[in-house]
Amino acid sequence: MSSAAAPGAGKVMCVTGASGYIASWIVKLLLARGYTVRATVRDTADPKKTLHLRALDGAKDRLHLFKANLLDEGSFDTAIDGCDGVLHTASPFYHNVKDPQAELLDPAVKGTLNVLSSCKKASIKRVVVTSSMAAVAYNGKPRTPDVIVDETWLSNPEICAKMQQWYVVSKTLAEEAAWKFARDYGLEIITINPAMVIGPLLQPTLNTSAEAILKLINGSSSTYTNFSFGWVNVKDVALAHILAYEVPSANGRYCMVERVIHQSEVVNIIRKMYPTIPLPDKCADDKPLVPTYQVSKEKIRNLGIELVPLEVGIKETIESLKEKGFVNFDSSNL
Repeated sequence: MSSAAAPGAGKVMCVTGASGYIASWIVKLLLARGYTVRATVRDTADPKKTLHLRALDGAKDRLHLFKANLLDEGSFDTAIDGCDGVLHTASPFYHNVKDPQAELLDPAVKGTLNVLSSCKKASIKRVVVTSSMAAVAYNGKPRTPDVIVDETWLSNPEICAKMQQWYVVSKTLAEEAAWKFARDYGLEIITINPAMVIGPLLQPTLNTSAEAILKLINGSSSTYTNFSFGWVNVKDVALAHILAYEVPSANGRYCMVERVIHQSEVVNIIRKMYPTIPLPDKCADDKPLVPTYQVSKEKIRNLGIELVPLEVGIKETIESLKEKGFVNFDSSNL
């Protein structure tokens, strides 16, 4: 592979939370670009967290696994020391939270500061942090079809805490903490802010956003939620992290949403592709449908990314869920 074809040749990149859905794809793409990857996981002895990473092309020679925990101060020092850049994706994402502080807020905020402290010690120049549209769009402003949300929007943690949207609070506070750290210590930080991320799964376990599709197709529910989500493809999100590191002019935040649609529309898209799958056929409540809104694609396009159409991501997700045994149906006659 020539150095022109391998932008990462000779470079060492640390990816935190590497066993996760987005991070696994980041590792795959980094290896394909010639990088040596230092990947942190909570447990290097857990095959569910490591086997799919070790199986990636290039992993045998250029993937090194490190044990690190978000809440252990200094635990990322060894993995990050000597790296050219750091992509920090480790942060919990799930909904059924019993103790928001311990389960979401501390790992997101303290974990981010722990990783950034290790970056500062290692004199890392540029850090790319996985944030979320959760840190962008929830501020009490109306979101309607004519509204365009962009990178200047900031979620309001007080409003979100009142509504017990703890994941939103965790991502908002983590991003606030990251920007403050960047200002205090002169670190260059870029955040990637995706909506619900879908597409093929590399890891053997079920992640939260793929589970949202699974719940629609596994016959477990006769209704869909009255909610509008933004969606984006995991391969685009992974590539955006790498380009945010590689492109000299990259800066600030990058919203990543291919389209915002109501859950009823997600069901309609699936129905057209898979007419024989039993799908929910009514809304969970009889209130007016939650409106959709727009998200600006201008900045992410400037980074060099044209987002994969939502329909492709939905089909990839369903086929991947089937292939990994999370759902069974015969698609050969569809």
